[in-house]
Amino acid sequence: MADPIISCRNLSRSFKMGEATIDVLRGVDMAVAPGEFLAIEGRSGSGKSTLLHLMGALDEPTSGSVSFDGRDLFSLSSTERAKVRNISFGFVFQFYHLLPELTVQQNAEISAMVRYSRREFRKHRSTLTARAVQILDSLGMSHRLKHRPSQLSGGERQRVAIARALMNEPRVLFADEPTGNLDVDTGGQIMSVLEGLHRQGQTIVMVTHDRAIARQADRVVVLKNGRMEANAAAAV
Repeated sequence: MADPIISCRNLSRSFKMGEATIDVLRGVDMAVAPGEFLAIEGRSGSGKSTLLHLMGALDEPTSGSVSFDGRDLFSLSSTERAKVRNISFGFVFQFYHLLPELTVQQNAEISAMVRYSRREFRKHRSTLTARAVQILDSLGMSHRLKHRPSQLSGGERQRVAIARALMNEPRVLFADEPTGNLDVDTGGQIMSVLEGLHRQGQTIVMVTHDRAIARQADRVVVLKNGRMEANAAAAV
C-alpha cells in the first residue's frame, strides 16, 4: 500500500467561548491515500468541517499533528504553510466565495495570481490564461468566461470555484459541503464533476452531511461529537 498523502494523529481542536471550552475534535486518527476519494460524513456540529480545515492547514490544532507527504504541516513556518495551501491544496466551499467584481475567467485565475509575483504572472499570462480557459471549458463554462458571478446559477458558480481550485494542479482537492447550497439535480451534476476528476487521479477529501452524497466516494468516515465513529467502504 502506498504511503498516505495526508495523515492525522491524535488530532484535537478546542475553542474558547467566554469561560467555557468547546471540544470540537477529540483525538482523531485517520489517513488519506494518494488518489483516494474520501468522504467525511457527520451531522452539523460533529466537527467535520473543522477536521477538513486542519487537514488543509486553514486552522491549527490544539494538539496532535497533520502530515502531508510525510511532513508535519504545523512544524512549517506560516509562509511555508501558505505555499502548501496555494500550490498543493485546492479548496471548494459551500458558498463559492467568488469575487463579484471579477469575471468567470479572472476568478479561475486567482490562484495563479496568488502563486506568482506580479512580474511572473505577466510573464506567464498567456499560458495561465490558456489553462484557465481549458479548465473552464472542461467544466462546461466556456460560454460564460466574461460573465460575473451575479449572472450565474448556483451550479455554475460552483463550477467556477472548482476551476479556481484546480488552477495550480493541486495534489489534494478539499471540498466542504460542495453540494450543500444546491438543489438535488444540480448537486448531482457537481458530484459528477468530482467523480470525473477522481477518475483522472485527483485525490479528493469531501465533507458532507448527506449520506447519499458520501456514498459516492471510495470510502466514508463518520464523525460524531468530534470522534471517528466508523470507517467503511462507500456503497457502489
